[in-house]
Amino acid sequence: MTTAKTDEVVKEPPAPATPSDQRERDRMRRRLARRRGGGWWPYLFLAPWFVGLFGLTIYPMLDSLYLSFTNFDLLTPAKWVGMDNYDRMFTDDPVFWDSVHATLLYVVVSVPLKLALALGVAMLLNRDLKGIGLYRAAFYLPSLLGGAVAVAIVWRQVFGGDGLFNDFLAWFGIKGQDWISSPDTALYTLILLAIWQFGTPMVIFLAGLKQLPKDVYEAAAIDGARPVTRFFKITLPLLTPIVFFNVVLQIIDAFKTFTPAFVISNGSGGPLNSTMLYSLYLYKKGFTDLQMGYASALAWVLFLVIAGFTAVNFIASRYWVHYDD
Repeated sequence: MTTAKTDEVVKEPPAPATPSDQRERDRMRRRLARRRGGGWWPYLFLAPWFVGLFGLTIYPMLDSLYLSFTNFDLLTPAKWVGMDNYDRMFTDDPVFWDSVHATLLYVVVSVPLKLALALGVAMLLNRDLKGIGLYRAAFYLPSLLGGAVAVAIVWRQVFGGDGLFNDFLAWFGIKGQDWISSPDTALYTLILLAIWQFGTPMVIFLAGLKQLPKDVYEAAAIDGARPVTRFFKITLPLLTPIVFFNVVLQIIDAFKTFTPAFVISNGSGGPLNSTMLYSLYLYKKGFTDLQMGYASALAWVLFLVIAGFTAVNFIASRYWVHYDD
């Protein structure tokens, strides 16, 4: 019988650290902490953003809030008047209410029609056809021009008394008119211009359509679902997050419309204030009449209205927007 003996290894205790070793360890810890934390470099790169945020956004907003309670015309020091600007706005300024009426009509009519057209064209372009990219670019082109002054000038020429639109109507024996100079039709030329620039929501809808699962449509086709049924039962419910996103963006953009109204009306908001959109009226009060205090009050009312519409949209979205779980 053989017995195996195992040799036990006796470990010696580590030698005590010398002061130089301790300093080296502390130095390594600090260096590692700097590498993990990044030191001051991240703050250096973030500094321009913070300067822009506070200097170009937060401070001007707070300053305009203060000015909205003052009488300030750029020529004399601001004088505190309390709620006088807001009281005047709602009780003693008929042009303010004209601008509210024109802007609400512009938003209520242009946004739904623009989104409906954008969705319809996006569905037509959601096909794998030869040259489809060219068609998509062509439909998006008007939105690239945006609120350019040149586009508004061309629009004014098209719908003027001797414009191309009247020439088109003459082919059908219809007598035209100066659509820009008529208070009954001037605003609708602006609405038509807004609808014509449907490219941005169209691209967003097209991106959403590309993400829809094809197997759902194949199953619906096997079950005999018609195209209209597939649209209302499959496409539209699955697209509700995209619809919600477009609705919020287009409402905000419509409330802020300025350039077309300014150019088409030559800055007057006429005829009879029919094209006096809210942003145009704000501009006239601030930079034409130099009533900066009153213009600041107008700006804050617009901000609150846009924030209110956005909040209502977010609250209502809980009941009609469907997200994948």
